[in-house]
Amino acid sequence: MGLPGIQTWPWMLCALLSWVHVGQASPGPHYMVAIPAVLEAGADTQFCASLLQPSETLLMTITLTSQAENRTLLTEKADTDLHTCVKFKVPMVQNQEVRNLEVEVHGKTFHSKEIRKVMIRAYSPMTFIQTDKPMYLPGQTGKCVFYFSLSSYTVTVTPAPSVEYTLTPLSGDKYSSCLCASERKTVSWTMAPSVLGAVNVSVSAEAVTSDVSCNNEIVTVPERGRIDVVTRSLIVKILYSCSHAHIVFSFCPLQLGETLTAEKDLVLPENIIPESAHGSLSVLGDILGRALNNLDGLLRMPYGCGEQNMALLAPNIYILEYLTNTNQMTKAIKEKATGFLTSGYQRQLNYKHQDGAYSTFGSGSGNTWLTAFVLKSFVKAKTFVYIDPEVIDHSKTWLEGKQQANGCFQQLGKLFNNRMKGGVNDEVTLSAYVTAALLEANMSVSVSTTILCCFPTHFSLSNTYTRALLAYVFTLAGDMKTRALLLEQLDKDAVRQGGFIFWTQKATKTQTSDSLSVEISAYVLLAKLSASSTSREELGSASAVVRWLANQQNSYGGFSSTQDTVVALQALALYSSQVFTPEGSSSVLAQSPSGHLTFEVDPTNKLLYQEKQLKDVAGKYQFEVKGTACVAVQLALHYNIPVVTNDTSFSIKIKPEAHCGNTCLAPKVNLKLTSLYRGKESTTNMVILDIKVLVNRVEQEKDHILVYIQEVRGTHSDDYQLVQDFPVRNLKAAVVKIYDYYHWVSKNSEKFTSCSLFIQ
Repeated sequence: MGLPGIQTWPWMLCALLSWVHVGQASPGPHYMVAIPAVLEAGADTQFCASLLQPSETLLMTITLTSQAENRTLLTEKADTDLHTCVKFKVPMVQNQEVRNLEVEVHGKTFHSKEIRKVMIRAYSPMTFIQTDKPMYLPGQTGKCVFYFSLSSYTVTVTPAPSVEYTLTPLSGDKYSSCLCASERKTVSWTMAPSVLGAVNVSVSAEAVTSDVSCNNEIVTVPERGRIDVVTRSLIVKILYSCSHAHIVFSFCPLQLGETLTAEKDLVLPENIIPESAHGSLSVLGDILGRALNNLDGLLRMPYGCGEQNMALLAPNIYILEYLTNTNQMTKAIKEKATGFLTSGYQRQLNYKHQDGAYSTFGSGSGNTWLTAFVLKSFVKAKTFVYIDPEVIDHSKTWLEGKQQANGCFQQLGKLFNNRMKGGVNDEVTLSAYVTAALLEANMSVSVSTTILCCFPTHFSLSNTYTRALLAYVFTLAGDMKTRALLLEQLDKDAVRQGGFIFWTQKATKTQTSDSLSVEISAYVLLAKLSASSTSREELGSASAVVRWLANQQNSYGGFSSTQDTVVALQALALYSSQVFTPEGSSSVLAQSPSGHLTFEVDPTNKLLYQEKQLKDVAGKYQFEVKGTACVAVQLALHYNIPVVTNDTSFSIKIKPEAHCGNTCLAPKVNLKLTSLYRGKESTTNMVILDIKVLVNRVEQEKDHILVYIQEVRGTHSDDYQLVQDFPVRNLKAAVVKIYDYYHWVSKNSEKFTSCSLFIQ
């Protein structure tokens, strides 16, 4: 679409409106009108009309009509054959509009009137900027390409100056040029960004006067649409590992006038990338507020399989239950959470088998553990959204068919977190989990029969995870005697540090944020709180577990992996329901390196996520809380450090083979990756291979390729091919990262470099 100009016939012949009228008598008059079917607003165009064999003097009138105006385009009398072409200017319109073209021919004995539709398309200059890729690294250069479609004008193109990047003209490019109708030209600069984050690039195109003609046409400047300015945002990313740190302070004043204090010295790592650190301070009156604020982003891990999809779906259920039980539900929260539930339910059906089971990737055999997880979640979700009853019944029937003669459930499918096993017969842990799921779903199950296979050994188990899970099962089953014995043993295994209580798999006396420790501690918390009545003593010890769990949350409210996020949020929601009180308010005063910050928490904003960005993050922080309401204060820090490759359990070797010739429009990089695992376990959990894209036009926000590997046993090799879409100078090294999905500290990274292609 061009600026208003001459609409020439060669362009219009493909879209004409024409008609012929034949009179009643064969020698009578005929007429024909030809006009473009689509007209450009403000453009000069023409139509042609013919009147043949008139038997008397006839008047031909052609009118362009609309509700707003009628414009007569032709009034012509003739008593002989008439052939004429008439130029006219198309009316301006704000939006696309359909008008009537009326053709009327009449005399003393002859009269005819025809009406046809024509479309007038609003004028909109097509000037836009296209960069060679959406993300850059500092110092990396590429092309900025600008396209124009202007009609017979001389156009000058000018980029806006900026301190955030440098645009260098390319030799041979003309930044003032004559453009004919429907013509397109490309103007290029080499761009070198110099700052991190979002960078706005602006360019203007202006039609200017010129003494030089354009294709023998006199250059004019249009009255409308003379200048067009377009701004596009590019993301400049840093090539280093992104690290997160957060500290949570929990304050619960017990009486009016009580003041609670805390302080923390925050020291940044010595190898931090300059200017990469940024942080925030947030305050919440509800321990679940952070998760509620990030229901769609609880996991900072990939979530492209059936288990991970459920890990995003299930927390919505627990939060909805909590808000309903405490009368805090709002229409906005319910719409948001139920929307996630509905979409998650539909996605999960992609991993369902015809027999009712579910598997991690929707193929192979059904997974007993995952099917139980899905079943209990769908039963709870049907309180808030529609779940097909047949879907639930199908999975229940499948699970019941996997119960063996001894009462235990058959293990099918891989238990991806192999550290749950701990040397224990997998049937024990699996049967306990399935039994808990069925009891949570209020489905009939014979607990005494199901756990019969576990009785000979479960009191002497060294596996803390299984013991915690069994304590929760017997609590749900109402067997208080067995529950008490298991909780007594767990109490002896607890780790107590700095007012916190938590459990680890090996019961070692060192604190860990490992996902399995989070899950074990959450199961113990569920066992303590799921009884028909909870004593003050149990609530007191539970608060120490809750504070530890809160400190393991990521800055988005989730945890490090899938199951720890699900079970921990379930336990926190149950605890919050039991200690909730609608009254109380508190004031939070924070002294930070960025200055004084004040927050207020009261019954009207308990769920409100209050956050303030910190200009300076390193230094001393002091907090003071006054009031009667519990508050959680989180100090979140994000920064970049060089890629670390010192993990001993994983190693990865990269052999890039790049074709760096200038003749290929889309150079290819073949990556030969060899992963080696030499940890303590015989095999890994599910492993993620994260390949940072060098230069690629990506559909999603994150420019990474994620490869799921079911497990690595010894050496694992893969070949991948990357295609470079656009040439870039000073191409930076990219990173390939490998890590255990359930034990994220087991990881390693390596960098690789492709060829920097010369920009022609």
